[in-house]
Amino acid sequence: MTASIIRSLEHNHGIYKELFSISQHEFIRWKPAPEKWCLLEIICHLYDEEREDFKARVNHALKQPDKPPVPIDPQGWVTKRKYMAQDYAEMVDKFLKERSSSVEWLRSLKSPEWQNELYHPELGKMSAKKFLVNWLAHDYLHFRQINRLRYQFLQHTSGQDLSYAGKWPGLTPPPE
Repeated sequence: MTASIIRSLEHNHGIYKELFSISQHEFIRWKPAPEKWCLLEIICHLYDEEREDFKARVNHALKQPDKPPVPIDPQGWVTKRKYMAQDYAEMVDKFLKERSSSVEWLRSLKSPEWQNELYHPELGKMSAKKFLVNWLAHDYLHFRQINRLRYQFLQHTSGQDLSYAGKWPGLTPPPE
């Protein structure tokens, strides 16, 4: 099962590359609401999560399961790391390179102890395998988020009711 998870993480590199290819530069910083993330914030988040959360947590569970993991602050990073001031193309490139590096690292592991567990302060015991599976699940959540953002941007910029295409759960058409 872990081999298929790693293959999926590798495959998702191409999906992300496509999702982050944009032709309208105003979309990079566009938000459907002030409290929502824009595409630039999402790519910065993914880059930080790739390095400091999922890869680091899997590695930690494999090599030091008896020690607590280093705390992270994904929500706080948005302002602390000035996501809105980052260069979009550079962040996309950095994330895609980091994903390739992560897959290469995962493939290089020799007989990893996927059952090794560490204690997560909110979720209790989590195995290296559980972190790995959640890494992939995190991709899927962001695919949904990015596609929803694209749909909302199309709705916003076209000024058209998109209900003929089908209803997006939780979204209402713009007023006419």
